[in-house]
Amino acid sequence: MMDRKVCHVLLIMIFVILMGMMLIPHARADNWVALPPYNVLWPLWSPALSPVDPLTGIATPLVTALTRNTVLPVQPALIWDPASPEANNAPLPWLAYNTPAAFGSGLLIWDQFYGLRPFPPDYMLDPFTSAPLPIPLPLSYWLLKPIENDHIWAYELQLGNVVYAAAFGVSPLSLLSAQQLWGIPALALPIL
Repeated sequence: MMDRKVCHVLLIMIFVILMGMMLIPHARADNWVALPPYNVLWPLWSPALSPVDPLTGIATPLVTALTRNTVLPVQPALIWDPASPEANNAPLPWLAYNTPAAFGSGLLIWDQFYGLRPFPPDYMLDPFTSAPLPIPLPLSYWLLKPIENDHIWAYELQLGNVVYAAAFGVSPLSLLSAQQLWGIPALALPIL
């Protein structure tokens, strides 16, 4: 039988550990959040799309749901179906844009395979009722790696922005840059 002091020490240690687990905020590295009704992923790692709430210190998405009628407060947004059947085993995020009201409103997505098209893609809709078909997400989807800001993405973002700006007559300067999406400060140019 254990000594009474040893039992008390063990109980106190367990109590301290449990209290520590409850009081110390969990440092879980959430990178993505699923937005209803389709379960597309929204980046929590992008300060332009998910600014940190000053009260909680938690990245909060600018939108809480993503439908064909969602109006994005900034554009382009970055959304992702990590199991997209359209990507031929190379799941790539989409750039999301608002269709200007003069052109009928609605949400558009840009991808390198199909260009600019309406959201949601056909495979996310029931073929008979047109009701949303939420995509199946992998376990621990929130821990999927962020999309890296490399030369391919910088090119893809610029191309999507140029095509969108040309199609709807908006200034490309009104659209987010790669630096803004990824939270990288722009290079300072010397003043002459």
